[in-house]
Amino acid sequence: MTFGDRLRARRGELDMTRAELAALLGISPSAVGNYETGVSFPKEEIMLRLFDCLEIDPNTLFQDSFRFQKQPLSRKEQLLLENYRGLSPLGRETVQTMVEALCAYRDETQTAQGMEEPRMIPLYRSPAAAGYAAPAFGEDFDYIAVTGDVPPAAEFAVRIQGDSMVPYIADGAVVYVNRDPLKAGDVGIFCVDGDIFCKQYYRDPAGIVYLFSLNRARADADVVLTAAGGRTLVCFGRVILRSPPLPGQ
Repeated sequence: MTFGDRLRARRGELDMTRAELAALLGISPSAVGNYETGVSFPKEEIMLRLFDCLEIDPNTLFQDSFRFQKQPLSRKEQLLLENYRGLSPLGRETVQTMVEALCAYRDETQTAQGMEEPRMIPLYRSPAAAGYAAPAFGEDFDYIAVTGDVPPAAEFAVRIQGDSMVPYIADGAVVYVNRDPLKAGDVGIFCVDGDIFCKQYYRDPAGIVYLFSLNRARADADVVLTAAGGRTLVCFGRVILRSPPLPGQ
């Protein structure tokens, strides 16, 4: 016997019409009919009223029901139902109002979250080098959603090529970048005389700029720029990394 069959049978035992049960539950008679025919199933707040109106134990109403086998009442849920039945009519009405308000808030929140589209940032197809390859900023790129493992502060992403930033940035890894001001020790995406590098930034008191490889076995890939050297340096952004080592270590 299904849930709907037991509901209809119990209503018959109480000599109660669908309209009478619907009035007690605060729903339409057609909704009761849908419960009994299996077209729909009562929400949680309606279910609490149903147990009370039918003067029936949940286990009896759900016995042999597929839905009950899938979602049995826990001990906490049974205790909640028992406490609800022990309240005055005014107390029950208060609980029902609170449950309805919480369910409405849940439904509105879920709907709003479902409608909200994730923020998109560009992932440049050309790799930024941890050595010497150059990405073509502003040219071909794909959009990726800022969800999951993508840092919320990311403004764009680039794919790294080479081993000079291992183990902090692997060959082929995607790094996420924003345009926050660069500080000593930060890793950034730089353009030096037209070549693009992913390096750790440091500027000493004399004004010399060092672009370090985090993989010190690749110190040959470091870039040093002096004030009198005449070379051009542009920073495209700061790579978002957790705890990079001190410069030059």
